[in-house]
Amino acid sequence: MKPYTKYGLFLGAFTAFFLYFSLSVSFAQPPTGYYNSAENLIGAELKVALHNIIKDHEPRTYAQLWQDFAILDRKPNEKVWDMYSDVPGGTPAYEFTFFTNQCGNYNAEGQCYNREHSWPASWFSNQHPMYTDLFHIVPTDGYVNNRRGSFPFGEVGQTTWVSTNGSRVGQSITQGYSGVVFEPIDAYKGDFARGIMYMNVRYYSQDGNWPGSDMTDGAELLGWAKALMLKWHNQDPVSQKEINRNNGIFAIQQNRNPFIDRPEFAALIFDPTASVNESSLTLASLDIWPNPSNGELQLRCYYCSNTSAEVLLTDITGKTLSLKPLDDPKSVSLIDVSWLESGFYFVSILQNNRIVTTSKLIKN
Repeated sequence: MKPYTKYGLFLGAFTAFFLYFSLSVSFAQPPTGYYNSAENLIGAELKVALHNIIKDHEPRTYAQLWQDFAILDRKPNEKVWDMYSDVPGGTPAYEFTFFTNQCGNYNAEGQCYNREHSWPASWFSNQHPMYTDLFHIVPTDGYVNNRRGSFPFGEVGQTTWVSTNGSRVGQSITQGYSGVVFEPIDAYKGDFARGIMYMNVRYYSQDGNWPGSDMTDGAELLGWAKALMLKWHNQDPVSQKEINRNNGIFAIQQNRNPFIDRPEFAALIFDPTASVNESSLTLASLDIWPNPSNGELQLRCYYCSNTSAEVLLTDITGKTLSLKPLDDPKSVSLIDVSWLESGFYFVSILQNNRIVTTSKLIKN
């Protein structure tokens, strides 16, 4: 048998990358009917329905996560997408090369990357399959991971330590909790929040031996944490990075993160008593058809404001191609896309200058 070298592992992951990329393109959106059993539900009923949809996934080994990161967490420059060191729109203090810079020993930032359980493993007693569930495990700088430890996520007031990209440790100013917390940068707060909410739903009722934490009771979020995760989910909407990662994990694990596919599910589960007006920013959802389209596109936005909604059309780089008011959110609107070149685009609804829901468009 050939030795299992880093070089050989890289070649295997490189081949797998193209396989999984092809699969993820095929599943750029959830398969038809994936969430059918969860439609028109709220609160606990919705949580149970989503749990039943995503509960049976293909577990990974701990060693396989290194290969998976090379598929799922690759920046455009081929470096590791480490959310604890990345500087969106800027230059990070350091970057890591897949496999070459795996931890190892470290005593400072920038030396190696490892496998961060954003829902710390001690909160579920290092049990499987959650120990290797990719939806909450990401590659991060080993030293920053160590400084985070098992602290809950939170918003920091008095800071005791700051990473090179602005992630910080310190005393919580989050209402309801005053202990020490870890706060990632704003650009990735939604990413981590959706991972935490996934864990709450995926392992609902399967947490009998979980010791919990200052943020959780088994797999359930405490009240202050629930409010904070909703806040981060709303302030940092789903990104293309998350969409790509969700599709890639689906190809590997055979399950999805509902809060990436359907952001409105978050409010419907964690804040089901809020009125439509109060929750319109989180409840909004968008249907577009036909998709793929070669001419006229029809769309309808649910729970959109009657006065402030706009339709934003962007390309895959995020460049704005058109922006116009949504004429009547309560009825079907028509949009001419015949002028677009063939390819992938995104149709989003803006309310108060903020994206509240997005759908992917394929132009023939």
